[in-house]
Amino acid sequence: MTRTAQHLLFHGMLLFLLGLLGGVVVQYLHNPRMGLAAHLAGVQNGLALLAFGLVWQYTDPPLLQVTYWTSLFGLYGIWLALLLAAIWGTSRSTPIAGAGFTGAPWQEMAVTLLLTSASVAIIVATGLMLLGLFTKLNSRQ
Repeated sequence: MTRTAQHLLFHGMLLFLLGLLGGVVVQYLHNPRMGLAAHLAGVQNGLALLAFGLVWQYTDPPLLQVTYWTSLFGLYGIWLALLLAAIWGTSRSTPIAGAGFTGAPWQEMAVTLLLTSASVAIIVATGLMLLGLFTKLNSRQ
């Protein structure tokens, strides 16, 4: 197993733990419903990083470093954006879970920028991983 795969596994377990710990404090957050969303995102995103780490050896993604860093930024970023939305009570970029809450304009902007950029990053990382799997699959024929 490569060092990159091991790092992805480590970060997957760390984010999984952060998601679990977030579940402990849900009821103390400004918006508990958004806190639940952050808890679930942390757990799910941790599992996604674990999957990336396990799949890493079977893929040959183009732009290895870009794939690695966009994976980390995307999955941690989504969790952090939702956690900040729960703490600050923002709702512009999360109107369903944030219904009835409004944060300061700078808080709304920070959550929107982080959530949007992290979402784009994980889509890019997933596409690169898929391309790497496809390339490796076709190179074995």
